[in-house]
Amino acid sequence: MASRFARFRHLSSRSLVSRSPRSVAGQVLVLQVALVVLLVACGVLAVALQSKRDTDAEAKRRSVAVAQTFAHAPGVLAAVQSPDPTKILQPLTEAGRKAAGVDFIVVMDTKGIRYTHPEPNRIGKRFVGNIGPSLAGRVYTESVHGPLGREVQATVPIDDTNGKVVALVSAGLKVKSVTNQVARQLPIILGAGAGALAVATGGTALMGRRLRRQTHSLAPAEMARMYEHHDAVLHSVREGVLIIAGDGRLVLANDEARRLLELPPDVEGRLVSELSSLDPDTLALLVSGREATDEVHFVGERLLAVNQRPTDRDGGPKGTVVTLRDSTELQAVTGRAEIAGERLKLLYDAGLGIGTTLDVLRTADELAQVAVPRFADFVTVDLADAVLHGEEPAPTATDLRRTAVCGIQDDHPLYELGELIDFLPSTPQARGYGSGYSELVTDLSTATGWHAQDPERTKAIIDYGIHSLIAAPIQARGVVLGMANFWRSKQHEPFDEEEMSLAEELVARAAVSIDNARRYTREHALAVTLQRSLLPRALPEVSALDVGYRYLPAQSGVSGDWFDVIPLPGSRVALAVGDVVGHGLHAAATMGRLRTAVHNFSTLDLPPDELLSHVDDLVGRIDQDEAGTESAAGVVGATCLYAIYDPVTRRCVMASAGHLPPALVHPDGTVTFVDLPTGPPLGLGGMPFLTAELDLPEGAELVLYTDGLIEDRKRDLDVGMELLRDALAGHPDRPPEESCQAVLDELLPGRPKDDVALVIARTRGLPADRIADWDVPLDPAAVAGMRDAVTQKLDEWGLSELGFSMELVLSELITNAIRYGSEPIHVRLIRDRTLTCEVADGSSTSPHLRYAATMDEGGRGLFLVSQISERWGTRYTPQGKVIWAEQALPEVIEEPRSAPADTDAALLEEGAAGPEARREDGSA
Repeated sequence: MASRFARFRHLSSRSLVSRSPRSVAGQVLVLQVALVVLLVACGVLAVALQSKRDTDAEAKRRSVAVAQTFAHAPGVLAAVQSPDPTKILQPLTEAGRKAAGVDFIVVMDTKGIRYTHPEPNRIGKRFVGNIGPSLAGRVYTESVHGPLGREVQATVPIDDTNGKVVALVSAGLKVKSVTNQVARQLPIILGAGAGALAVATGGTALMGRRLRRQTHSLAPAEMARMYEHHDAVLHSVREGVLIIAGDGRLVLANDEARRLLELPPDVEGRLVSELSSLDPDTLALLVSGREATDEVHFVGERLLAVNQRPTDRDGGPKGTVVTLRDSTELQAVTGRAEIAGERLKLLYDAGLGIGTTLDVLRTADELAQVAVPRFADFVTVDLADAVLHGEEPAPTATDLRRTAVCGIQDDHPLYELGELIDFLPSTPQARGYGSGYSELVTDLSTATGWHAQDPERTKAIIDYGIHSLIAAPIQARGVVLGMANFWRSKQHEPFDEEEMSLAEELVARAAVSIDNARRYTREHALAVTLQRSLLPRALPEVSALDVGYRYLPAQSGVSGDWFDVIPLPGSRVALAVGDVVGHGLHAAATMGRLRTAVHNFSTLDLPPDELLSHVDDLVGRIDQDEAGTESAAGVVGATCLYAIYDPVTRRCVMASAGHLPPALVHPDGTVTFVDLPTGPPLGLGGMPFLTAELDLPEGAELVLYTDGLIEDRKRDLDVGMELLRDALAGHPDRPPEESCQAVLDELLPGRPKDDVALVIARTRGLPADRIADWDVPLDPAAVAGMRDAVTQKLDEWGLSELGFSMELVLSELITNAIRYGSEPIHVRLIRDRTLTCEVADGSSTSPHLRYAATMDEGGRGLFLVSQISERWGTRYTPQGKVIWAEQALPEVIEEPRSAPADTDAALLEEGAAGPEARREDGSA
């Protein structure tokens, strides 16, 4: 209070000064400073003018001296009278000019024509100036505007031996040179003036300071008003004020101080040590004069906060000022306020620290951590077991699992973390769970219902020193999810009703977060289940490729990345990988629709570009169908890469709809990225998709991936692709499964923030001894020869038992090609996991399966093929179409028998030439 009073005194003085006219001391100071500045300015001006006048006189004197000296110099008269005066005089004048320190020396004839000049181009021209007085024999000085600028010059005659003027000499300086001399003297003049000003101003300031200290910068009326104001404030303030002189006498005591200390009316002027009404501690403080800040002293029944400060800090008289504040009621209020502040701080920290994640276990642990040790010594959280799985909790306090335990010590006898507990109906936990209200147990040793739960454990808890419990239900949206238990041990007092309200507030803040985490867990589980059901559970076994794959879900949940390996007729395999932007159920469902669409369109055996065009149309229709719904998210940013590998030709055809290009690992271990034309993402429409074809050697690896593998906020796309290249390079013999794991370890050391799909397929070639093909002439007679050739080949492969059915299929397909198709006609047998027969021709006419009536003569051929074969179909090529049919291989396959290399050709020739073959064709 003393310091505040001193600041108040200074602030009041300043406020009065700011509102009053300038003080006498200030006016004297300003007037004296103004006079000193004026005197110094006048002195500087006079000195500058005097210096300029002296400099001009010196310049004229020097010019006259130099001109006369040169005019009477030996040899000058002879040079003037010589045939070429300039040749002799020009060097002399330049040397003399530099030696004399003038700007020019000009020699001229009596007509004013120059013989010499510092600027040679001025020689021969007329002199600028008045030469009349000099022709009369006098020395003439003047200021003119000459070739060198503004000049001060002196002109002197040159007389011959008879006293006749035969030439003139002019010497001088530029006005600029004269001015520079004055400027060089000016800093000295100004420095002297500044020094005089500083000395004079300093003396004036010292006088003004002394005057201000004596008057406090106030006029008499202002000083009177200030003291009246201070006196009014001093006696109306609610704090006691005492001013004690240096000799220990009480100088001043305001009304509040008299009341608080019960001082007599005539106390002012008495020694403080003589005041018997003060208690010894307070009296000792006042007599000592030491500094004190909010020291608490009992005076009678009052609790006073005493502050004491010396008064001589700012040059004032020696003594002390004391302030007294009655804090009797404030002490109790402050204690309650501190407790309330601590509780508010606890709730604030709970709001920040609880619910930082959507994890049920983490949220429960955060509730326990924030309450220990600031509120409870031990905290346990028990949640219904169904809540941990995202389900609705049970109606009773059975199957509660301990999900969080936190305490000031680790050797407590409470139930361990993860233990499943069935609380009896008599326990506070069961009652609170059933009613939805908190239960307070101030003395656990007398709580018989709680003892019945586990007598041995409850005895151990009591012996450990835990004596008080608050069991608060974790309730959100009207559903109780579990119980939070707050325990106190012998180090603290038992819980009370106010603290139970605080516990309920803490639990209420955590309950919403736990319920949100539970709902998220349920939705996440649904989305993961949906996604897993939509992704391939196992890859099909194919001979064309050795495939390894990895799928990693994102950190924040499921997304729309997908992949697929689809067997195609003719031992070919389709590889597909796609990405739907976004996360959650919608992305997973959209991914499933796109994967199903690709599967369905692949059964049509379409080229990659046509298949993507159909999928693009489908996505466009999906967006149109969802445009009118309230939750119209659409398929935004869906990409797809579709590739078909043929192990017979070792050729791969692929197309991309906005997807990243695949990486190609060559058999020598080098890695390149396929130069694939990238089409627009699915759903945009209007743009065709382009294909890329490349021949893949056996042992090469085709790497398909989604952007989550290489893209990251911390690195660019190019950097990610280079990292992928480095992870794949140099390991040509590493199995695809190991390559997948190595790539993930290199590029994704932690859990990815986006979904990642990775497929590495190593190519295999179908051996030549498993393929047989023939060119068939456009002649029905060739059918019989082809049947014999195919039968012979089946015998070699040990598939004789398939000979009859294959002959029927082959006869029908070749007959249709000859009858309805066009050349060239080609037949190919492929022995892989199935036996495939392919008949190609140059026509694009589509075969049609008919169901012939009883009396129809035709229409049963393709029906017969469909009944005999496992599968059959048609695919179109740039050269025409291929009709194929597959038959399952027998379980036991004999070793192929050897046959002459030209057997197939011989059988074809024999069938084409013999009439018997034509009869067999007709009967077929």
